[in-house]
Amino acid sequence: MARILSIDYGKKRTGLAVTDPLQMIAGGLATVATSELFEYLQAYIAREEVERVVIGEPRQPNGQPSENLQRVQQFVNRWRKAVPQIPIEFYDERFTSVLAHQAMIDGGLKKKARQDKALVDEISATIILQDYMRSKR
Repeated sequence: MARILSIDYGKKRTGLAVTDPLQMIAGGLATVATSELFEYLQAYIAREEVERVVIGEPRQPNGQPSENLQRVQQFVNRWRKAVPQIPIEFYDERFTSVLAHQAMIDGGLKKKARQDKALVDEISATIILQDYMRSKR
């Protein structure tokens, strides 16, 4: 089997998470500058087998599109043209940042560590991936 990769796409930074090759466990991969995301992912898929990509679909709590949705759609369109052999699909990302902060608190991280936005993005990508995997079972 191949990995599933998830993306929590942001204007400045993007959090990434992946499954193990058996697709049983999701874990954080990295947080990268969004301007370097495409190149990072191309290098990653050159060395690791990835079956599909799941990208957080930014929506407001009421279900309306958030201001980041247009940027996410542009990235998805670029991906589909450049890497058509690896499907990319949207997955609702509402409340993942809140859940990431709660996970950090539950994990006993100090306030200073919880202010690390890169860590929040990576944890958010992991939550998106865990939720996606749970929905497919």
